[in-house]
Amino acid sequence: MTSTRRGDDRGSSDDRGSVVAEFAVALPAVVLVLAVGVGALAAGARQVRLQDAVADAARLSARGESDGRARQAVTSAVPGAAVQIAARGDLVCVAASADAVLGLRVTAEGCALAGGL
Repeated sequence: MTSTRRGDDRGSSDDRGSVVAEFAVALPAVVLVLAVGVGALAAGARQVRLQDAVADAARLSARGESDGRARQAVTSAVPGAAVQIAARGDLVCVAASADAVLGLRVTAEGCALAGGL
């Protein structure tokens, strides 16, 4: 004895392919969100590296190291960074900026007491 179920839509062709269509619409949005998230993380990591390098360069410059050595400390940590070194009263300040992902530019500044250890 066979049983037939009424209301079984598995054979209906009205909904056929809707899952594929919904996936095709949602996939680009998911990829875009992931790409922006990864880009933001990369920019944040570059910002942290730049800030750390600028602080090191400020301490080097304050101890009396050459400007070239302080610049090298920044550019070795963040290639392509533009570095400026300036004295501000008792402080030696180093500012740097570098390109990040998605056309963003990250900047950092650090100061150290001149003649300090």
